[in-house]
Amino acid sequence: MTTMATAAPARASQAWYKILYVQVLIAILIGAMVGCLWPSVATNDWVKALGDGFIKLIKMVIAPIIFCTVTSGIAHIQDAKKVGRVGVKALVYFEIVSSFALVLGLLMGNLVQIGHGLAVKPDAAAVANYVKQAEASKTVDFFLNIIPDTVVGAFARGDVLQVLLFAILFGFALMALGTRGERLRGMIDDVAHAVFGVIAIIMKAAPIGAFAAMAFTIGKFGPAALGNLIGLIALFYATAALFVVVVLGLIARLVGFSIFKFILYIKDEILIVLGTSSSESALPQLMEKLERLGCSKPVVGLVVPTGYSFNLDGTNIYMTLATLFIAQALGVDLTFGQQLTILLVAMLTSKGASGVTGAGFITLAATLSVVSPALVPGMAIVFSIDKFMSEVRALTNITGNGVAAVFVSWWEDELEHTTLQARLNQPNVSTTIDTR
Repeated sequence: MTTMATAAPARASQAWYKILYVQVLIAILIGAMVGCLWPSVATNDWVKALGDGFIKLIKMVIAPIIFCTVTSGIAHIQDAKKVGRVGVKALVYFEIVSSFALVLGLLMGNLVQIGHGLAVKPDAAAVANYVKQAEASKTVDFFLNIIPDTVVGAFARGDVLQVLLFAILFGFALMALGTRGERLRGMIDDVAHAVFGVIAIIMKAAPIGAFAAMAFTIGKFGPAALGNLIGLIALFYATAALFVVVVLGLIARLVGFSIFKFILYIKDEILIVLGTSSSESALPQLMEKLERLGCSKPVVGLVVPTGYSFNLDGTNIYMTLATLFIAQALGVDLTFGQQLTILLVAMLTSKGASGVTGAGFITLAATLSVVSPALVPGMAIVFSIDKFMSEVRALTNITGNGVAAVFVSWWEDELEHTTLQARLNQPNVSTTIDTR
């Protein structure tokens, strides 16, 4: 198992400019400034390549981390029924919390009707590609795609659910081997330890990646692109914050911790997601931190990767808000029945919309086409600001998945409360991975 350097004094003596989250925060601010003042420089292909390159480096290690973590977690479990029990509990939690996110989005969209009076003329051609992808996707295809054509192909594409499926099966096979599989289990644990060491090296480039991604985003899409759509952005940010503080806050209170202390604990991961707009960029680090927080390793290995496809709270809020905003802007009155349809359809279309760029927009197209085809051309209204919306989608998703892992561990009675409180009340604990 990966061991961590946890001595608080070492962190206390560390210069502030050497702390990762400080470096990333400064990089984001500098990137935003460069994007505003020198957009031609910020949109240079090489600047974009720095941001994309960092995300690719992280995605490079996601598949092996998920495989090693899940396989090792299951292989060390004596009771095979436990895996199925954890999976069912996770899915129940995902659906209930996702429903809260969808309902909150609908409530806020109806209470604050900022779409009225925009007098916009949408250009359907701007979103034709997304609509085409949405029409081509079916729910049955999503579930069938969980099964990879080949094991190597799953790892090559970095498909999280496909790798997760193989890891679960491989973990059960190792469990069945008993003592004969001990050497292989030990080797998988060592590989996981080495991969976390790779992540520690990659994270040194996080400030560069965050700077480049933020500079390119502001340089290409900001501030002129915002226009009178700033109201939708503000409403979405406020709704997402309300969801985290109220819904996730109540769940955290039920377990016995503060949501604000939890956010502070994962601040490094949140800032990386903020800079890169991809929740996947912090997945390996989040899993490792949750284990150190006192969560059960098997639970973390099952809940977090699955949550990236089934527990997308930020995406759910975005789809309900954006659908109502588009309907209001186009002057289309949605009946109560149609709004209920939004809830049901969005619950299905949001599955699989993980941290992939444009996934949220594709799921929005799928939702609109089912609710009312007349709304589909209105996607062009929010097209220019989707990049700014993706920031909060990713932040809400990663926070929600972190809380989900803690909750399911608590539900399984496998949460170390003493460790949880010690970690959350000691925010300056070193997060450096010990690779010795």
